[in-house]
Amino acid sequence: MFGKLLATVALIGAAAAVAGLGTFATFTSQTSAVQGNLVSGTVQIYINPVNGTTDRLVLGATGILPGDTMQRAVDLQNTATAGNDALGSITLTTTALPSTALDTDATNGLQMVIDKCSNAWTEAGTAPAYTYTCGGTTTVVLASHPVIGAALALSNLGSLTSATTDHLRVTLTLPATAPNGMQTLTSAITYAFTGTQRAGGAAK
Repeated sequence: MFGKLLATVALIGAAAAVAGLGTFATFTSQTSAVQGNLVSGTVQIYINPVNGTTDRLVLGATGILPGDTMQRAVDLQNTATAGNDALGSITLTTTALPSTALDTDATNGLQMVIDKCSNAWTEAGTAPAYTYTCGGTTTVVLASHPVIGAALALSNLGSLTSATTDHLRVTLTLPATAPNGMQTLTSAITYAFTGTQRAGGAAK
């Protein structure tokens, strides 16, 4: 019985000695690295009227009758600079001021279609009765929709990528069903394109 007790005391003493050693010596090592510059990106889209043919949206039309069509060409550019960041989406919101049944009547009022040409549109006719043909490939950006809309999703746009231009043609049509009550009315349409950044992810 006495021998077992001594062994127990010895083990406790050894454990205390080991713990005590840690308070007299501490080995450390340290290294560091400096990260390069972190530069935030820029997303920007705009309509650049280099000459009249790249922004015909500024032109109105008069004497519109049921069945008439108005075509306007416009270049939409993604001009991101710092970081050259791409966009996740581009939407279109249209508003009217003044506003009349030409824009508020979703069925008999003005209808809008937007197409894209892989090249610049070829313009014909005289102002403001222009027409446009595509010498390349035509794709639909917005299918037929009442002229007024909020955050309309636009498809097939190359300008989601930085330093890219989309050659667009906006076509407005007054349906043949437009009633007599739409005579002598005036509407002015504003087109607002909104670019939204890409989803967050691994930075380049």
